[in-house]
Amino acid sequence: MNEYRTHTCGELRASHIGQTVKLAGWIHRKRNLGNLCFVDLRDHYGITQCVFDSSSDLFAQMENIRVESVIGVDGEVVARESINKNMPTGDIEIKVNNITIYSEADVLPVQVFGEGNEPEELRLKYRFLDLRRERIHSNIMLRSKVIAEMRRLMVEQGFTEYQTPILTASSPEGARDFLVPSRLNPGKFYALPQAPQQFKQLLMVSGFDRYFQIAPCFRDEDPRADRSPGEFYQLDMEMSFVTQEDVFKVIEKTMGTIFNEFANGKTVDQAPFVRIPFRESMLKYGSDKPDLRNPLTIADATSFFNHSGFGVYDEKAQNGEQIRAIVLPQAGNKPRSFFDKFDAFAKEEGFGGMAYVAFSDAGAKGIAKFFDEQKLAELKNMFGAKDGDAVVFMGGKKINKFAGIVRNKLGEALDLFDKNSFKLCWVVDFPFYEENEETGAVEFSHNPFSMPQGGLDALNNKNPLDILAYQYDLVCNGVELASGAVRNHLPEIMYRAFEIAGYDHSVVDSKFGGMISAFKFGAPPHAGCAPGIDRTVMLLLDEPIIRDVILFPLNGKAQDLMMQAPNTVTEQQLKDLHIKIDLPQE
Repeated sequence: MNEYRTHTCGELRASHIGQTVKLAGWIHRKRNLGNLCFVDLRDHYGITQCVFDSSSDLFAQMENIRVESVIGVDGEVVARESINKNMPTGDIEIKVNNITIYSEADVLPVQVFGEGNEPEELRLKYRFLDLRRERIHSNIMLRSKVIAEMRRLMVEQGFTEYQTPILTASSPEGARDFLVPSRLNPGKFYALPQAPQQFKQLLMVSGFDRYFQIAPCFRDEDPRADRSPGEFYQLDMEMSFVTQEDVFKVIEKTMGTIFNEFANGKTVDQAPFVRIPFRESMLKYGSDKPDLRNPLTIADATSFFNHSGFGVYDEKAQNGEQIRAIVLPQAGNKPRSFFDKFDAFAKEEGFGGMAYVAFSDAGAKGIAKFFDEQKLAELKNMFGAKDGDAVVFMGGKKINKFAGIVRNKLGEALDLFDKNSFKLCWVVDFPFYEENEETGAVEFSHNPFSMPQGGLDALNNKNPLDILAYQYDLVCNGVELASGAVRNHLPEIMYRAFEIAGYDHSVVDSKFGGMISAFKFGAPPHAGCAPGIDRTVMLLLDEPIIRDVILFPLNGKAQDLMMQAPNTVTEQQLKDLHIKIDLPQE
């Protein structure tokens, strides 16, 4: 028998009544009723109520022990007088005969019972206490279950898990690297992998065919609500002799099963997921991460305003600016203040305001006075508006992103979001290149290792900004869950692709030497993808902050307050690494 317990704190039921048991755990809370003291004892598995009678010597002993102290109890399982149907162990309690104190707790800086209002910095400093809270503890357990299910599904589909290096070379593309100085190679640095990109492609060249890994990735990026600074984990996968369609089938099977299994009552889009070309997504939703829970869509209204009679937008259209329209169902009777609020928002954002036409019970309002009956009929027909609807308009250069923001704000204001669903889609056909807004230079827009659609012929003969790539993102509820591509496995295409982006052959050879060399000795066509684990769990749990699904996260300044990292090191450590610190002047 285990020295500390015969059962866990989540195990006992009515069938155990009459048995003598031993439990061990943390004092979750105490309730002293004068003649009785009730103690909720908690461990990883649950909570069991323990009872101390005032006639017992144990009663006074329990009064002096703080919550979160670790104790063991011996006693008899008895039926509870007041059954608690909200607890799995709510039919029983323990009549305690003996207690053992294993560890006494000091006064708590962070409360465990209930959801305290402590600032996040304090919660992260005492993360080990924060993790004892039911919600956070449950979050981490679900994360573990999701990862276990991912592994099972990948193995079931013929994939094998491999571990790729953590110390690798810095890459000129992507986010900022975390650098690690080399003691044995003075003045040279490793980089922590932003992703196992090159290694998993080299595995395909090595003949391993179907790879996956629960991979740690390291990027020195600023934090966001859905992005933790420093590190994150992804389900990294790659497969040989496949097309984009083959990757979609694997990911839809894996992620579709994960969402169906852990959706907790929400509806889930079933495979095959909707596929939306990048340019269509930017026009229709104003984003390459469309939230399909919002039924509103954006339409191009530029042609409508060429000679409409509304001079402000006619002038915009004639000057090469783009006009966008959003139909708001059954919003025609909204007060003017509703539309004025969005007009003010557009002005604050530098887009000169927003116009609207409302087909109310009292007739058409807004800028409708500038249109004759024929033009109003054309408006209805062009945008699919009906009596009782409203149409809002916005215009400017590079209007798509702003229109996407407005679309979501309108969806929230009108309470149109389907909040009880997971809407999944693929965004496909990304541009291979984009133009740097400041310099005008041609740059990779997504992934430099992707295969351009049309291959070498497209690179040699098309405008680079017109070339599409076999790149794809999996999006759920407006969050990018996965990114992937059919890979460029041909050296001549890779050299040419990097040349267009401003890198000569020597850069490719020096920065990607291992991979480009491997491709010269026979590389199979291959493709892959990498769903993010942190974001997946965050979505499943409907957590607004990604830190609450990570065991020991960094704060917004990329600091570990609990372990006090990053921190200074000794002069000897710096000397061993041939490093001198040159701090900026304060």
